[in-house]
Amino acid sequence: MYKLWNMLAEMQSDAYEWVELSHSMNNDSPVWSGIPAGSVEVSKTVFDWGNPMLECLIQTFKFPGQYGTHIDFPGHFVKDMPLSEAFGAQQMLFPLCVIDITAKVAEDVHYAVTVEDIKAYEAEYGAIPDGAFVALRTDWYKNWPDMDKLSGIAADGSENFPGWSLPALQYIYEERNAAANGHETLDTDASAEAAKAGDLACERYVLGKGKLQIEVLQNLDRVAPAGALLVAAWPRIEGATGLPARVLAITPKK
Repeated sequence: MYKLWNMLAEMQSDAYEWVELSHSMNNDSPVWSGIPAGSVEVSKTVFDWGNPMLECLIQTFKFPGQYGTHIDFPGHFVKDMPLSEAFGAQQMLFPLCVIDITAKVAEDVHYAVTVEDIKAYEAEYGAIPDGAFVALRTDWYKNWPDMDKLSGIAADGSENFPGWSLPALQYIYEERNAAANGHETLDTDASAEAAKAGDLACERYVLGKGKLQIEVLQNLDRVAPAGALLVAAWPRIEGATGLPARVLAITPKK
């Protein structure tokens, strides 16, 4: 009788798995080195048990918008572009496409996904649908929570990690009509691409298009390459350039 209730019951059946795509965070979680010391203070008790006014516990949470698994809004990189308040409930549910480049990353830590990689995905699973969230699987999440491993720090101090290429992003947004993209690494751009451009040109492109991205995802290896849904939620704070996000996938069992 109630279609949505029936749909939910089906998705909660043994045919599907609900997969956590966001990392758990605490005061020791990795954060970009440019963030000033003292910017992270989570779960600080400000009203404790035993208070005669009311028997309860209250905490405060202080963190950068770009903390842990987080969503970036266009104004993060492009001045005067939309911030958090421009994106509502309709931007919290997407068809999910997972592009797997783990084999190539195993051979080359600097690998940047190509248009050919995405076309090969489409040849197997069909075209990326309108409004899709396109996630890049590298299995890089297994380096969490070691900041040096997440950054791929080498003996010479350089950063080395895989990611997106600009042509691949242009393909999913201009040839297809994707709504957002995501990845397991700290940055959109593969480190070699960023070094070549002298900028995070891929991230700047995505946000300059008015699109959304979610960084530092996990468990994409547990999600079907096609046919899953991605659900993302974040606090409703106005004027935010980015916010920690709770992200999950509802996937047909592989």
